[in-house]
Amino acid sequence: MVSKNSIVMQRDLEVIWHPCTQMKDHETLPLVPIKSGKGVYLYDFEGNSYIDAISSWWVNLFGHSNKIINDKVKIQLDTLEHVLLAGFTHEPAVELAHKLVNITPLELKKVFYVDNGSSAVEAALKMSYHFHLNSGKSKSLFLSLTNSYHGETIGALSVGDVALYKETYKPLLIANMQVPVPKDQSKDAANEALELLEKVLQERANDIAAFILEPLIQGAGGMHMYHFAYLAGARALTKKYDIHLIADEIMTGFGRTGKMFACEYADISPDFMTLSKGLTGGYLPLSVVMTTDEVYRAFYCDYNEHKAFLHSHSYTGNPLACSAALATLEIFENNDILGENEKKSIYIKERLEKFLLLSNVKEVRQQGMVAAIDLKGYESSERIGLRIYEYALSRGVLLRPLGNVIYFMPPYIITYEEIDKMIEVAYIGIKNLLP
Repeated sequence: MVSKNSIVMQRDLEVIWHPCTQMKDHETLPLVPIKSGKGVYLYDFEGNSYIDAISSWWVNLFGHSNKIINDKVKIQLDTLEHVLLAGFTHEPAVELAHKLVNITPLELKKVFYVDNGSSAVEAALKMSYHFHLNSGKSKSLFLSLTNSYHGETIGALSVGDVALYKETYKPLLIANMQVPVPKDQSKDAANEALELLEKVLQERANDIAAFILEPLIQGAGGMHMYHFAYLAGARALTKKYDIHLIADEIMTGFGRTGKMFACEYADISPDFMTLSKGLTGGYLPLSVVMTTDEVYRAFYCDYNEHKAFLHSHSYTGNPLACSAALATLEIFENNDILGENEKKSIYIKERLEKFLLLSNVKEVRQQGMVAAIDLKGYESSERIGLRIYEYALSRGVLLRPLGNVIYFMPPYIITYEEIDKMIEVAYIGIKNLLP
């Protein structure tokens, strides 16, 4: 008898083109059809369970099928599923915006709703360019860090620097240049990179609208991490040279780095902050661009089609998504999530020490509830990450390595026992690669 897993997989392959996937791989690599999720576990149609060690692409904070979020969304579903946010409003959008203003850095006073992370970056880039234009300046160049990733729509892709995603589309991209990211997590590396940043700003500040960065952790760039001193220095320099600072906290926001927002480590307030992923606890697509009163006022005037920010999405501020986000923030408000995460991150750090004894491990690094292991001695063509992925699945753990970087980014509700299993499976998988 053909299994339900096989039936779903076959029907999928007949019609679905999956994201970030070479579909030919699935001639030999089976898809994993998921029937349900609960807590940190995903379950297929045959009852196999998988620890979601990557929070389903970094979005799930409090586990699958979380009762608090479920209940909030169900109540909203019976009240209002959607209404346009142009000329109309609704309570979930209003309440969420007030909460976000209260918990984000001090100068961020306005909330612009968007649909997803890439779209939030697009909106922030447009706002920055348009602000300068409204102020009588033509600044159409954007600055970003080497090894950065900000999404895959054209504008977001332009300010990224991961060749795997960007190289093919170079002829389509907007004007951008990069400055070196700090080479490691040391303060010295941060200061060295700041010196190079200032040299570029001295020469090109009149052309640059904004400097966009991922605070502390470059996600798709192999979970590269750097010292918060760079954030403080970058904020000071962008103010000095009159360009905007865009903090892309789409992945780092909502407690992932150890604080609610990574910018808090440097006590800075950027001109724009983009938020998504964990915003709804991993339930529904929603993103926001947080910005300042100064930016907002540059667009506030009697109607002028050239001065207004005419940017929109059909599902902007969707009530169901806003309700999921409100429930997510409610969990933070009613529990010491950051305190518990600190204990778990210390526990994870201790368990990672043994990886350094493996000869094929180059480096182990961690920031809050993100940990990464760099492997060495392998060419990209060997697809070592794929071998680790397959092994981990066979042992009931979902890992999705970034090339030769194995990383952990589990839901915050993961138990210590589940952490042990997650790490042990990765350890054995890496050890098995040795001759």
